[in-house]
Amino acid sequence: MDKIKNLSLKKTIVLYMTISLLVCFFLSVFIMKAASNVQEYIWWKYVDQEKYFEMTRTEEDSRYVVDVPRPHSYEMEKLDYHISEICDFLQTFTVLILSVAGSIIAVFLFYKHKLKNPIEELELATQQISHNHLDFHITYENQDEMGKLCQEFERMREQLAQNNHQLWKTIEEEKALRAAIAHDIRSPLSVLEGYQEMLFEYLSQKEIDREQILEMVGESRKQIERMDVFVETMRKMSSLDARDLVAGEITYEQLETEIQTEVNVLEKKSGKSCHLKGVTTKEIFVGDKEVILEVTENLLSNAFRYARKEVEIKVYLTASELKIRVKDDGAGLQADKEEVTKLFYQQNIKDSLKHTGMGMYISRLYCEKHGGQLLLENEEYGGAVITAVFHRIA
Repeated sequence: MDKIKNLSLKKTIVLYMTISLLVCFFLSVFIMKAASNVQEYIWWKYVDQEKYFEMTRTEEDSRYVVDVPRPHSYEMEKLDYHISEICDFLQTFTVLILSVAGSIIAVFLFYKHKLKNPIEELELATQQISHNHLDFHITYENQDEMGKLCQEFERMREQLAQNNHQLWKTIEEEKALRAAIAHDIRSPLSVLEGYQEMLFEYLSQKEIDREQILEMVGESRKQIERMDVFVETMRKMSSLDARDLVAGEITYEQLETEIQTEVNVLEKKSGKSCHLKGVTTKEIFVGDKEVILEVTENLLSNAFRYARKEVEIKVYLTASELKIRVKDDGAGLQADKEEVTKLFYQQNIKDSLKHTGMGMYISRLYCEKHGGQLLLENEEYGGAVITAVFHRIA
């Protein structure tokens, strides 16, 4: 039955027409034979039977059968005459009538079984989409042409739903971006403005000493550096979608050297330790080295920021996939993956004074752009584990 359901439209209509015509043929033969027998039975009543039998006995060639002669209309009773005429009609037009009727029935069954359901589903789906309702599914699953059309329509609906979701997500992120820009620029400017007013007020009255002036200058420099970091991050954000991946061969030794250099800088800056581990291999991974290193730098910076004493990084490289796993011994993630990888996520309020909260968001986008994903989890005994997965791009 499934094979018949999955036949192509052309084969299905041919099958339906063939079956209907065969049925009509045998039914026509039966009806015509029955009509002929009824007609002969009626005629027989008006035949001179002695003369008929005498004629059949004198027939020289016994291979021939003498038909029952048709009586004249005036010889027959009215009812017998009408029945005889109906039999004539059936013998003449039965094949034509049943052929037309069979074809109509075949077309009706073809429409009912092969066209009606998918057309109704597609019509309903277009109405749903016209009202911007995309939370539905097309359930027609036959493997014929209409089934393939429904499958393509379902894929289009899924793509529209994804695009719609991405559009709203982009709008929300743009709102958050505008709010963050206003906040992250206003805050350091307010601090600088406050220091400027203090210097202007107290310096003229000579109520401030050299150490206080140097302290204000130092704090002002920090605020300027914060603005510089924010501007650089925004520059990366603006070029994120337009940035094309540049495929290049990457070996384990190259990655190990680059990562160790970054680790040394972060260890010196934070006073915390980091252990780089991995399995040495001769396999070569093809990917965008700059993107991979930028993601690694984001993960390491995040780990050093929240680690108590040490950080661990592991590198797994094969020809088809690259995994970089960063673990810290801090308090762990305080929110789920969706929240942590959102734009401007901050673990606590004090974080906003130290970084922009875009590192995990950018890292997730880069991993997805590279065909992979960003995996986040908490260790059983404390600490966060973040794994960046990259797939081969060429």
